[in-house]
Formats: sequence, structure tokens, C-alpha cells
Amino acid sequence: MIQQLNASSEKILCFQMSGKLHDEDYRKFVPIVEKAVQSQGKVRLLAQFQDFHGWDLYALWDDLKFAAANCFNIERIALVGDRKWQKWMAKFCKPFTRAKVSYFDTSELDVAKSWLKEGVQQ
Repeated sequence: MIQQLNASSEKILCFQMSGKLHDEDYRKFVPIVEKAVQSQGKVRLLAQFQDFHGWDLYALWDDLKFAAANCFNIERIALVGDRKWQKWMAKFCKPFTRAKVSYFDTSELDVAKSWLKEGVQQ
């Protein structure tokens, strides 16, 4: 499931990813990001993983399409989790986006949010 979380700026979008992601999750997630891009220009994303089990095949395809379609629309991506493979995923996705991508441990959530806020006009 992808759940939108409160953020301090319209330019920053925060989401919690949990369980296994499905196509339906992306049908809700993608329009939220696209709407923010239309109104704000480039945006920044926080993905907080909690009890996350990856993607089904359709959601993985949706994720790849999303990355390709938005590679110029996202400035920064903060991935927050507590698993080694999530840290690896941050390194893996860097070639697929123009965004700066950083991984933060769950205990560093506030640091991740501060990193996303750097240089953002309130």
C-alpha cells in the first residue's frame, strides 16, 4: 500500500510504502505526483518503507514507467528504511532518474526531511 503523509511544503511529497505494492497503488500514487508537478514544477519525494515487501509484477512495471516519465520532474528522492536491500535499491535507482537520491535509516527520518527541505521556498 502507498499512503500519502503530511508534508511541510507543496513541493515535497511524502509517502509510506508498506506490504506488497500492486497496480492499484500506482493508479492512486501517480496522479498525486503528476498534479504536484503541474502546480509546483519539480518536486521532491520521501518514500518511507515500513514492513515493505516489494512489488508484484504489474507494480514493478508501473514503477519503471513512473521513473521514465518523471525523470526530469523530481529533484530529490529520500528513501527511508531499515533493510540493506532498501539501501541497495537507492543506489540501483540512481541511473534511472536525474534526481538526487539518498538513503536514510529509519532513525534518520528527520534528517531525510531536512535534506528534502534544503533550498525549498516555504
